[in-house]
Amino acid sequence: MVVLIVFAILFAIAGIIGSIVPGIPGPPLSWIGMLLVYFADKVGDRPDPMTVATLLIWLAVTVIVTILDYVIPINTTKLTGGHKAASTGAVIGLVVGMLVPPVGIILGSLLGAFLGELMVSNKGVWQAFKAGAGAFLGFLMGTGLKLVVSGIMAWLIVKYAFL
Repeated sequence: MVVLIVFAILFAIAGIIGSIVPGIPGPPLSWIGMLLVYFADKVGDRPDPMTVATLLIWLAVTVIVTILDYVIPINTTKLTGGHKAASTGAVIGLVVGMLVPPVGIILGSLLGAFLGELMVSNKGVWQAFKAGAGAFLGFLMGTGLKLVVSGIMAWLIVKYAFL
């Protein structure tokens, strides 16, 4: 039981980190942590164990948030008249910006989106800035949503494991 709880907490931490770092699936990792707590409750004798309903509801939330994480940046980039290059530039800028956190992450993502759009579009600097800002806003919204969901799941892991 203790081993499952330790791994659940590690997955919760990885989920929060993965909500910020591209390429690491934050909410799915947090949900795996919840699954481990569910199994730990089955092994142990807890007065208030996690239910299957709780697990399934958070699985649905995880799937929805994971899908939205791809849809939101694309739609905000399109709304501001940008191309996929702006979204791709935002992710590349974020990865490069991780060398100088937290300022580098924000500026790298914004600058990457701007440069990605500027190199593909012939519409000028203002349009590239607008599209880059849209891609950056979409990235921030998706990241924020993942952070909130992973944070709530981390709290539920602690609640069901210790409280």
